[in-house]
Amino acid sequence: MSTDSPFPLRIELDGLGATMALGARIAAGLGRGDSVALTGDLGAGKTTLARAVLTALGVRETMPSPTFTLVQSYLTPRLQVRHYDLYRIEQEAELDELGLDEALEDGAVLIEWPERAGSRLPEDALTIRLTILDAASRRAEISGPPRWASLFQDFPLVRRP
Repeated sequence: MSTDSPFPLRIELDGLGATMALGARIAAGLGRGDSVALTGDLGAGKTTLARAVLTALGVRETMPSPTFTLVQSYLTPRLQVRHYDLYRIEQEAELDELGLDEALEDGAVLIEWPERAGSRLPEDALTIRLTILDAASRRAEISGPPRWASLFQDFPLVRRP
């Protein structure tokens, strides 16, 4: 493994505007077969960041949290995106019913609570861990395949740990 890896990155998100900007960066690099794993405690901003990505992709409809439906599907001008919330998943096998593999063939996926996907989480997922700093601020720790790094090269507030 190379020691000059561009990841991990740390970004301080000082409010909704910074979260929207991060979502736009992620959306710019999102393509068919891509997965974005969103981790963090309850209230850390996973759904907010997912909505920011979807908004940047052109979704204008109401975007409910998939907490109870487990998955919401969106057809954007560029690609189909499914937003998963796996909080209520108890066994990896339950993902068969949610069509995760098919979603990756058809488009991209945003996955909240990806740790519940176990071995079914794609190995090349872009992972964003959100941590609450205060009522309005979050820290995003980003890691993933090197191909994503160029999206964040000139992103403001990037810090390399």
